Amino acid sequence: MSDLFGAPQSSEYDASKIEVLEGLEPVRHRPGMYIGGTDERAFHHLAAEILDNAMDEAVAGHASRIEMILQSDDTLIIRDNGRGIPIDPHPKFPEKSALEVIMSTLHAGGKFSGKAYETSGGLHGVGASVVNALSSSMIVEVARDKTLYRQSFAKGHTISPLETVGPAPNRRGTSIIFTPDPEIFGETQRFKPSLLFRMARSKAYLFAGVAIRWRCEPSLLGTDSDVPAETDICYPGGLEDYLNDATANKSLMISSPFAGRTEFEGQKFEWALTWMGPGEDGFIYSYCNTVPTPNGGTHEAGFRAAITKGLRHYGELAGQKKAADLTGDDILAGTSAMLSVFLRDPQFQGQTKDKLVSNEATRWTETAIRDRFELWLSAEPERANWLLEQAIERMEERKRKRKEKEVARKTATRKLRLPGKLADCSAQDTDETELFLVEGDSAGGSAKSARDRATQAVLPLRGKILNVASATADKLTANQELSDLSLALGVKGGKDFNLETLRYGRIIIMTDADVDGAHIAALLMTYFYREMPQLIEAGRLYLAQPPLYRMTQGAKTLYALDDAHKEELLSSGFDGRGKIEISRFKGLGEMPPAQLKETTMSKASRRLLQVQLPNRDHDGADDRRAVDSLVNTLMGKKAELRFGYIRDHADEVYAELDI
Repeated sequence: MSDLFGAPQSSEYDASKIEVLEGLEPVRHRPGMYIGGTDERAFHHLAAEILDNAMDEAVAGHASRIEMILQSDDTLIIRDNGRGIPIDPHPKFPEKSALEVIMSTLHAGGKFSGKAYETSGGLHGVGASVVNALSSSMIVEVARDKTLYRQSFAKGHTISPLETVGPAPNRRGTSIIFTPDPEIFGETQRFKPSLLFRMARSKAYLFAGVAIRWRCEPSLLGTDSDVPAETDICYPGGLEDYLNDATANKSLMISSPFAGRTEFEGQKFEWALTWMGPGEDGFIYSYCNTVPTPNGGTHEAGFRAAITKGLRHYGELAGQKKAADLTGDDILAGTSAMLSVFLRDPQFQGQTKDKLVSNEATRWTETAIRDRFELWLSAEPERANWLLEQAIERMEERKRKRKEKEVARKTATRKLRLPGKLADCSAQDTDETELFLVEGDSAGGSAKSARDRATQAVLPLRGKILNVASATADKLTANQELSDLSLALGVKGGKDFNLETLRYGRIIIMTDADVDGAHIAALLMTYFYREMPQLIEAGRLYLAQPPLYRMTQGAKTLYALDDAHKEELLSSGFDGRGKIEISRFKGLGEMPPAQLKETTMSKASRRLLQVQLPNRDHDGADDRRAVDSLVNTLMGKKAELRFGYIRDHADEVYAELDI
């Protein structure tokens, strides 16, 4: 006999083929449905579930200390000093204790009604039983009412009845000791101390009132020097401490983060946000009820809305009409942020809770944070205005790129392609415009903030450019930095140079006031001399003169270009009354934009040196032989020429330095 599709029907399909999985057997049969798989991440998710339950006790105000102990046999102990799991008989299953029901039954726990926990991160009665099902051994110890109780489980089954161990007058809370089952995860899978330590540390950051005691068998650490064998983890500053640690040794655009914590409609919100320096990668780490949400969700959407609408509103109040067009990407580009929310009955996407999908979380988070962000902006207008300018600059760049794409679709004539790092100016009159060539993204960030966006463009270059005096033609053609520079200028080097297509009236080399900066300036001047001498002849090339020192006496501030200038100002620039504070600039990237503008970029107060070439001789030929010889000696391939030049002129240097 055949069925509707012509396939023969099996005569063996009967009731005996219907399987009924009881208790926790479904978890062992399909672990991926509960913890996302059996890989390393899922393996460590077992620890996260038990730690989440301990954190729920702390967040609820019943525990102040948690211990995480990793033993050499891959057994993990997680202990808290909370209330302890109830051990009295369960009303629905009077033959079992509440402890046994929780550990051996799916969807049994104290987190459904909200009576035992207002907010929780555990899997609402799934987590502990799933860990039991996927462990070769689990022992649960509960200290309640000055008495210690113990019960053993394995692979989802109850091994021993609840037993009374004896009096425990100085102990309270729950201890769970478990070993993941190699039948599920494989013989080679092991707990990694580094992952467990980071997990414990992140939980301590997320709840400032809890201390986590970490201990690990030293033999398991191996070469992982970042993980201690034993330590107490506690962060009174919460997420602000977290963010400061995560951004340590990185350049930041603001001195202190926007951070705080508050409650709204009975739920808790904590955040920390900062803006990274040029070239630094940003990030956002979000959590709900101490559970990480790597895929974000509705709480992140509310956070973005709060920051976006807050800065947009500030801009509108400040009279900046362009603020209305700002988007979240314009404002939050280059930011690093931490967000933690504690919600009642949160809804997650998937069993592993990677994304929050609670609809109301967007409104709650935005409302809780936005007003405080607007107050933070109003408290320091200079900082707020700088953030607004940066966002508007990104918005204008976004619109410019979009317009270029639209033009490219409408016409076969391609618009001029400009380097991605170029911050162009808006003026069209070449005689009014200037291009500043700076070293690196850090200096570029400061210069972009200090510039006049109407007439001043900034192009950051990556370190020391190619030495064209000693490079082959192929290397020169293939060099990306010089290609970007040529594109920004709108001209080609060599015989194809055309001054009429130059996009800027002045080209200003602006490097640090130190030896490295002088070297970079020399490399750039060599490039222009070899490839675009007409640009120098036309008087278009300049050297900026940034100061090396800042000297302050009372309300008077002077800037010195070098050591000699500093000594001159010390002797004649101050009245001799009061202490003179002297600070040395480490580089343009370390100089506040306001000071960089005042000393080096503002047309009203800066100093520029024009790069010039020798005048033509009476025959009309370029008398460049001395210049060519000097460039070849100092920048060419022959090191012996440089050595000879240094040896011959050393006395001049010593005399200048008075040595």
